[in-house]
Amino acid sequence: LMRRKDLIVFLVVSLLLYGFLNGYILKRGLQAFSSQPVGRLLFVLVFSFLILSFPASRIINGQFNHPLSKILAIPGIYYLAFMFYFFLLIFLKDIIRWGCRLFSQQVKASSWLSVSNQGSFTAIMSLSLIIIFLGHLNATHPVVKTLRLQVNKMADGRTGLRAVMLSDIHLGMYNRSNRLEALVRKINELEPEIVFFAGDIVDEAISAEEEERMVRLMKDIRAPLGLFACPGNHEYYGGLEKNISYLERAGVQELLDEVLRVDGSFYLIGRKDWAAQRFGDRRASLQDIMAAGQIDPSLPIIVLDHQPIRLEEAQQAGVDLLLCGHTHAGQLFPLDIVNRFIYEKNWGYLKKGQTHIYVTSGAGTWGPAVRTGSRSEMVLLELCFGPAKTN
Repeated sequence: LMRRKDLIVFLVVSLLLYGFLNGYILKRGLQAFSSQPVGRLLFVLVFSFLILSFPASRIINGQFNHPLSKILAIPGIYYLAFMFYFFLLIFLKDIIRWGCRLFSQQVKASSWLSVSNQGSFTAIMSLSLIIIFLGHLNATHPVVKTLRLQVNKMADGRTGLRAVMLSDIHLGMYNRSNRLEALVRKINELEPEIVFFAGDIVDEAISAEEEERMVRLMKDIRAPLGLFACPGNHEYYGGLEKNISYLERAGVQELLDEVLRVDGSFYLIGRKDWAAQRFGDRRASLQDIMAAGQIDPSLPIIVLDHQPIRLEEAQQAGVDLLLCGHTHAGQLFPLDIVNRFIYEKNWGYLKKGQTHIYVTSGAGTWGPAVRTGSRSEMVLLELCFGPAKTN
């Protein structure tokens, strides 16, 4: 189990932040509707429902597994994204008002900068809703990123490989199998020989009905060489053994610090996620995995590793292609800007020595199906094996 101390700290910090953001919004809402008792009451009732929907859905699902949790889950999870932008825009308005006061500029009660101006508050609310709507459209229509790479090694029996790579679908309480259905259809349209899942396919406990639908849909993926995955941190959070059993029933082979020789032509390595260490498991070094797998370094080596951390390890081990996910490329603006400073490569292609690295933004979303700082994507890999042709 995840360390109890870490869980308590996470819950306390999350609740304090959730309380502060919502308290700020409610205070400004009460000020804006101060002259309209009916509007004020309606605002309090609607926002109280939205504020409580997310925690209530989590508690009900965890303790009672009641259908009510599904009803509360959708408004609750989308409210998180709405809350984020509503707070940012209100706070931006407050900063401008404070700036005016700092330079001795009087802010009249009728000004749009006034806390009692209902019009500006309503406009900010509307703008926040528009941002969430557009972000939802962006999140639920993934693009296909085509990556053509030259791997300077011969692969027995083949000159190339056509593969599809996805990560961070986060199937669970909020992202359900209807989104997976669209992804499966798009994968099959690309006609891959093999499919790679770079972690976080499953987010948390899902209902038996959703589990069966997920298994049935993933069995529809057509890839002659198979479906392969490494675990992400959320597979651990939701119970690794249980989540792996879902995937194995769906025909996905999960690689846990393991090596597999595919079609006799190339090696595929799937690594345990860094979260394994927080659950009392061990994550082996790449060198140890390769030594245990008795890898022939003259053949191409592909690695699936959920989090793009210590990328130089793959380069030092002689890996030809490293595929990662996890970052969502920030998902929400302006978090995408912060995201770029956390990782050496938070999204896109990077080459270190002879090692090709690709970090995908993910085919799904964590939490609300909203993206304002990045695009959802799946990656079509067109690999060419052998020495590069020169003109």
